[in-house]
This record gives sequence, C-alpha cells and structure tokens, in this order.
Amino acid sequence: MWSWVMHRISGVLIFFFLFVHVLDTATVRVSPEVYNGVIGQYKNPVMGLGEAGLVGAVVFHALNGIRIILVDFWSGGTKHQRKLFWGVVVVWVVLMVPFLVRHLTNVFTH
Repeated sequence: MWSWVMHRISGVLIFFFLFVHVLDTATVRVSPEVYNGVIGQYKNPVMGLGEAGLVGAVVFHALNGIRIILVDFWSGGTKHQRKLFWGVVVVWVVLMVPFLVRHLTNVFTH
C-alpha cells in the first residue's frame, strides 16, 4: 500500500512542478528581464532542496513505475512484489546518495 501512496504523491508533486515550470518559462514571452528575475529567485538553498526533492520524486516514480509494469505483466510479479518494492528502495538510495552529495555541495557552496 505504501508504494501506491508514494507513487501517487510523487506523481502529484511532479505534475505541480511541471505546471510551475510552464508558468515560469512562459514569462520569457512577457520579457527577458521578467524571466531572468523569476529564474534569479530560484537561486537559493531552499529551492536547491526543492530540486533535490524533485529529483528524488522523479527517480522514485520512474523506478516504481517499472516495478508496477513487472507486477502487471510478469506472471511471478505478484508473488515477488514485496521484494521488487525493496529493490526499488535500494536502487533509489544507490542513485540518490551520490546525486545528493554533489547537488547539495553545489547548493551550499555557490
């Protein structure tokens, strides 16, 4: 059940990001100065943490989507769904730790 809940939450967060991204990119049509001002507001540690959360949500959503495909289309998927979930968690951690080290170093040193 928790993978279902986390999949839905990550999907909503990604949708929200895409909505905001379209809006802030659309400001370039208003004027380049407005666009640069909006993008300049994103250059702070809070937004850096938000970017890390976004990457975490996208990576989890993608990996869990693959798990869902395996459960749905592999005959042994339902039998091994718990192992597949923990595999998603392990792969997510393996991918996220190096990313977070590099990203957060950049966020807090530049």
